[in-house]
Formats: sequence, structure tokens, C-alpha cells
Amino acid sequence: MSKENDYNKQLENFDSAEAIKGKEKHFSENKYVAKLFKYAKKMGVKISYYSLLLFYGFKSPNTPKSTKVTIAGALGYLVLPIDVVPDFIPLIGFADDTMVMIYALYKIKAYIDESIKQQAHERMKKIFGENYDENNEIEKSFKLEKEV
Repeated sequence: MSKENDYNKQLENFDSAEAIKGKEKHFSENKYVAKLFKYAKKMGVKISYYSLLLFYGFKSPNTPKSTKVTIAGALGYLVLPIDVVPDFIPLIGFADDTMVMIYALYKIKAYIDESIKQQAHERMKKIFGENYDENNEIEKSFKLEKEV
């Protein structure tokens, strides 16, 4: 029982911004954005959008700290240069990243609100331009209800 209490106390005191300080070599907002811009077209609309949902969910003050740990792990895996399946392999290079993104997204689904979807939607329009068609690939529960 004391391990659970210790864990709960750590979660209460968890500061996501503070947690990644000093670890910029492995994970930073800039590295995430750079990787997304570099590989977005290879990853495709769906996984790019889902990673943005996680990213903006991580930044949201409404997302619980315990949920941010899950998001940080998923985005960290996306950013890290070492993968189970290397990203440069055609067709399957992002398979492991995709699985991690989708797993994390379903774990935190309850915290993805319309403002997070809006931010992800706007960023996708900047990345993909006229080639962005969220109607074809995004699961309904993750789509933006109405554009603001």
C-alpha cells in the first residue's frame, strides 16, 4: 500500500514541463515539431493528426498529470531515433510508432476535447495544406465537431 501512496504522491507533484527539462536531447517540443514536419507526409494524415492530438493534450492544463505521463512516453517514442522498426523502411517504418500513438490515444481519449482537436486540425492544415482531408482517415470520435 505504501508503494501506491508513494506513486500517488509523485503524481500529485508531477510537473510535466519540469519533467522534460534537461532531457531536451531526447524529447523537446522543437524535436517533436521537426520530426513531424520531416515525416508527416510519410506517416500520413491519420498518424500525424493523432500525434498532434497527443501533443496538444500534453500541453493542455486540463489533462491530468497521470495522463501526461502516458502521452510523454508515446511522443518520446516517436521522437527517439531508435525504434523497433526503423522509420526509413518503406511502408512499415512507422508501424511501431503508429501502434504506440494509437494505444496512447485510446488510453487518454476522455481528455481529448474540442479545443485540442481544433489545435491539431489547424496545425494539420498548415502541414498538409489542400491535401489535408480529415474526413477520409480520422476516426469519428477524434474528428473536430465543428471548425471555429
